[in-house]
Amino acid sequence: MGREFGRAGTLRRVEVCFWRLWSEGVPVRAAAAGCAVAETTGRAWVRHRGGVRPRHLVVVGPAERSRALSEAEREEIALGLAAGRSLRAIARQLGRAPSTISREVARNRLSRGQAARDHAAAGGQGPVIGYRASVAQFRAEARRRRPKPRKLSVRPDLAAVVEDGLGQRWSPRQIAASLRRRHRDRPELWVSHETIYQSLFVQGRGGLRAELHAALRTGRALRRPRGGTRGPGGIAGAVSISQRPAEAGDRAVPGHWEGDLIIGKDGRSAIGTLVERATRYCLLLHLPHGHGPEQVRDAMIATIATLPAHRWRSLTWDRGIEMARHHEITLATGLQVYFADPHSPWQRGSNENTNGLLRQYFPKGTDLSVHTREHLAAVAVQLNGRPRQTLDWRTPAEALNELLSKPFNTTGVAFTP
Repeated sequence: MGREFGRAGTLRRVEVCFWRLWSEGVPVRAAAAGCAVAETTGRAWVRHRGGVRPRHLVVVGPAERSRALSEAEREEIALGLAAGRSLRAIARQLGRAPSTISREVARNRLSRGQAARDHAAAGGQGPVIGYRASVAQFRAEARRRRPKPRKLSVRPDLAAVVEDGLGQRWSPRQIAASLRRRHRDRPELWVSHETIYQSLFVQGRGGLRAELHAALRTGRALRRPRGGTRGPGGIAGAVSISQRPAEAGDRAVPGHWEGDLIIGKDGRSAIGTLVERATRYCLLLHLPHGHGPEQVRDAMIATIATLPAHRWRSLTWDRGIEMARHHEITLATGLQVYFADPHSPWQRGSNENTNGLLRQYFPKGTDLSVHTREHLAAVAVQLNGRPRQTLDWRTPAEALNELLSKPFNTTGVAFTP
């Protein structure tokens, strides 16, 4: 059986050689002689095919070959498998990577029933190869067809889950990661964040309600970088971030915070934001009567009392004048305040990112004094319930609860069991 397939493979290569030369304008006699085949055989091939080279015998050279396998290459794969050759040997013959051949066979393998029927039709001799070139070519052409239906268009149940996540102000990336985490063994329930964006923004893709783009943090149909920094402020007794303990820099020790204000319309209102560096847990300062040094001081002291004292090891703020009474905060709570360098928002990266997330709830150009303390608490709960990539898709609330559940020594560092 192997010798028969070997002869068939040799004949196939001879025929491919003949048709390549003939299609390049070489006369039949010369093409036949160049490929070691009888002239009468060559003329019979041309007469039988009506002078048209068979499409499945088109084989291009390495320089002009596409990344996709051709039908002729799939024929060679089927012949090689039938002859009992290894995938590496077939790959060497075709000048392809072994992984390419392996993926091709795995992707287009026949069902067990179909492979058994093919084996029986061949007389039950030789190996059961489970691969047929014509079937593989049909499947490859079907996969290449465009346009393809979008996953969220044909899966309304999955679209409903995505819409629910957007309604909770989760980002597309958070939704995609959450689906993978909850359904590890069901890839049909996975969807990429790019698919969600395309379903929202690209005309004609469909799958999600058009108004849902407003639930995104930016509220825009385009994703583009944002910039802008605040200027320095003169603060007496400010301690530079360069003097902050090294443990705060690597986020290994919890209890180091970053803070700032998000400003409302015309600079007349503000909300204070505090973010814990290790867990990204967020707290909001209610400032209904202004955001001067006194108001920020009082709100800070009240908020610090809501968590255990060992959870407050340091605070890094920008150079805003609202922290002019930082020494009074330190005196009342023992919390040391450090100040970032001017025009260096990356030194408070977690806080800057969180402020961007909060703009979904508190848009620029609006009066922030109208929000009640209860509303701020509800927003913080929702924000702390979002999965974060930097936390391996855990939520800040989960990360903080894990820390609070661990025993602590006198320095406030969690013991490792």
